[in-house]
Amino acid sequence: MREGHEGTGPGPITPDGCAVELYTRLPVGDEPDIVAAAVPAGARILELGSGVGRMTRPLLERGFTVTAVDESPEMLEHVRGARTICSPIEVLDLGETFDVVMLASFLVHAGDIEVRRGLLRACARHVADGGCVLIQREGEDYHTNVPRERVDPSGLTIRILSGEPVGDGVDSVHVEYEFPDATWTQTFLSRALSREEFEEALAEAGLVVDRYLTEDRIWVRAVPRT
Repeated sequence: MREGHEGTGPGPITPDGCAVELYTRLPVGDEPDIVAAAVPAGARILELGSGVGRMTRPLLERGFTVTAVDESPEMLEHVRGARTICSPIEVLDLGETFDVVMLASFLVHAGDIEVRRGLLRACARHVADGGCVLIQREGEDYHTNVPRERVDPSGLTIRILSGEPVGDGVDSVHVEYEFPDATWTQTFLSRALSREEFEEALAEAGLVVDRYLTEDRIWVRAVPRT
């Protein structure tokens, strides 16, 4: 298990504390619609941190070609219809570029700055000229509005139980996912990024914000800096 990360509950747990079975159950939400509205029809998408393919499936159904990357072979076993690559994102170098590179699941908030730099460099390395990078950020009150919970129509209750500072701007976040028949928890390290800090991190990787795709600025379209 990666330092500072932990997961509990049925089934295999990945090094960052994610439970594979949990992710097979999570509802999709509106993310695929946000992506589809921000990129050209039929685009080739490199999905970094695809997990079990929760977003991969609906993107394929919308006519995109998807290459799904994840470091967990147990996660990738569940992906259907897409090319899959098992690799840590920060060392990925496929020698090819894509119309769209997608970094979702708040991965840009990695507690380790060097990991974040590696993630964003991987995005910049794989985006084609004229292409874009789609990034999902945490909500701007993510670390301060705790505890909180959200009940999904699917029957899932998500509880952000705590976010405890552990130094150097990093918080240890503890989350509980409860279904009627099973409960999982995850503890992970997350670095809060203001809008300015986020844009500075992009600039360091040679990227710049093209536009924020949602009113809460959680989804961002970035492009290579010219």
